[in-house]
Amino acid sequence: MSLRIVVCVKYVPDATGDRHFADDLTVDRDDVDGLLSELDEYAVEQALQIAEEADDAEVTVLTVGPEDAKDALRKALSMGADKAVHVEDDDLHGTDVMGTSLVLAKAIEKTGYDVVIAGMASTDGTMGVLPAILAERLGVPQVTLLSEVSIEDGVVKGRRDGDSASEQLEASLPAVVSVTDQSGEARYPSFKGIMAAKKKPVESLELDDLDIDADEVGLAGAWTAVDSAAERPARTAGTIVKDEGEGGKQLAEFLASQKFI
Repeated sequence: MSLRIVVCVKYVPDATGDRHFADDLTVDRDDVDGLLSELDEYAVEQALQIAEEADDAEVTVLTVGPEDAKDALRKALSMGADKAVHVEDDDLHGTDVMGTSLVLAKAIEKTGYDVVIAGMASTDGTMGVLPAILAERLGVPQVTLLSEVSIEDGVVKGRRDGDSASEQLEASLPAVVSVTDQSGEARYPSFKGIMAAKKKPVESLELDDLDIDADEVGLAGAWTAVDSAAERPARTAGTIVKDEGEGGKQLAEFLASQKFI
């Protein structure tokens, strides 16, 4: 039986662009270019490596987002994924991590899976909790923050690196996995891969297809809310210390005044 790998990816605003909030205090995704979250590229790469090692495997990339989110799916497909699923619905605007995890869980169950792979966090929200919440919703084990991962004989194994030690973890499939940016560089899409991606299937789903009510997602269903936001203050000119023999003393006094020492 084919190993069914589902990779959760996200379409995020370009970090080098002028990112800001919209009038409703959600992230403005219309006036800035978007792309596949860099941290999710590592998840796609690990999924492809696992598929290459398996006798028979299929990699499906899944995203929740607006029409432009298809760009993230195309990038993953051009890297080598087999097919994609895109959940798009106007009522999803403003959905937080709790609503997103619900939508992803329903879509994953509908698609079918043996292992779900995600990045360690998105580069816009950077919460890093979605894989754990997703595993809870699916009722399967989670093996998260792995810098090394493999699957053999129905068991996923991996290494989690901490500040002072590394752990070897494993879980029986089905399971949810997340990988860090230390898991291996993501491959660049080849020209052949880019052309092949245009012919790969992309399934579109709406909330009704997943039996999800609109009030469970969006701003109305969010567990969190932004009450106010302000632009970061402009940087002020720094203090210049001229070293005329007392530079070290002046520097120490400055550090002490800022309670750095």
